[in-house]
Amino acid sequence: MELNITCIPGDGIGPEIVREAKKVLDKVAQLYGHEIKYKDILMGGASIDVHGVPLTEEAVADAKAADAVLMGSIGGDTTTSPWYQLPPNLRPEAGLLGIRKALNLFANLRPAVLYEELAGACPLKEEISSRGFDMLIMRELTGGLYFGERKTVEENGVRKAIDTLTYDENEIRRIAVKGFDIARKRRKKVTSVDKANVLDSSRLWRAVVEEVAKDYPDVTLEHMLVDNCAMQLVKDPAQFDVILTENMFGDILSDEASMVTGSIGMLSSASLNDTKFGLYEPSHGSAPDIAGKNIANPIATILSAAMMLRYSFDLDKEADAVEAAVKKVLKEGYRTVDIMSEGCEKVSCSKMGDLLVEKLHK
Repeated sequence: MELNITCIPGDGIGPEIVREAKKVLDKVAQLYGHEIKYKDILMGGASIDVHGVPLTEEAVADAKAADAVLMGSIGGDTTTSPWYQLPPNLRPEAGLLGIRKALNLFANLRPAVLYEELAGACPLKEEISSRGFDMLIMRELTGGLYFGERKTVEENGVRKAIDTLTYDENEIRRIAVKGFDIARKRRKKVTSVDKANVLDSSRLWRAVVEEVAKDYPDVTLEHMLVDNCAMQLVKDPAQFDVILTENMFGDILSDEASMVTGSIGMLSSASLNDTKFGLYEPSHGSAPDIAGKNIANPIATILSAAMMLRYSFDLDKEADAVEAAVKKVLKEGYRTVDIMSEGCEKVSCSKMGDLLVEKLHK
């Protein structure tokens, strides 16, 4: 199979972690008989330095021409970098917002996995963390409160702010279909999270999700109110497989889920459109304070590449092999500095990539 991948190394530690992900992808291609064609493009601060803008039309065209996009990280130190003296529409993060819009990336996927070897970093009680968990939060990314009409007015001398939460049934249906499709690749359970006891938008959300569920008789559907879900994430995270929810709820719940894993350096993410196309990136930032020191943790980016294999190319065996290599390296006690613990062997960013390549087998 030919895989055409556009890479955005980005800023800070981005080039280092993307380099290691490419190493792993190249080993996958060698083992399974695939051909990978990469094209690197500039975005964020790196693009500002060369082109004066965080995202060019040419970069967007290159991304659209690919089968998938693999990204490192975007941005720099907001207090010292000259990038943040620019108007907001010319700062690095504007490039990320721009490419999401240009590529119509409406579905955000953030896995939260507690590896047995890293259970000690989990802030939950041992009786909870010992059971482990492996969930995926599917967040609608382009609708809801963040994209509704908003205004601030003054009425009778009192300032009043108005934000509008709207969803139509087509927006809900397309994210629900993505959620159920991905549940079929996992443990076949969807927890749809809403606030249907209060909000009309949530009542429509629940109705449309139930309509979609009829096409997936092999997937179990349950509904959960968002406040209860927030509690259940710290009480019994092992119960969840795919959490399907709207934009603001997903923003909050995915951050909560990432914290109960104990290590953001391990967390991958993906943003998908209505085809197989997706943009894959680690959940962490650009870490400019450690850029160029070869100490960053590349695992989140490598796991993002595994998500790319699974969701954009339907290469489930290859994705499983990458994830198995990560588990093996952790089990053997190798750690980058951010996840280092007593009795383990500290390794560099590039060494971690080499170890994962070494452990990768069919």
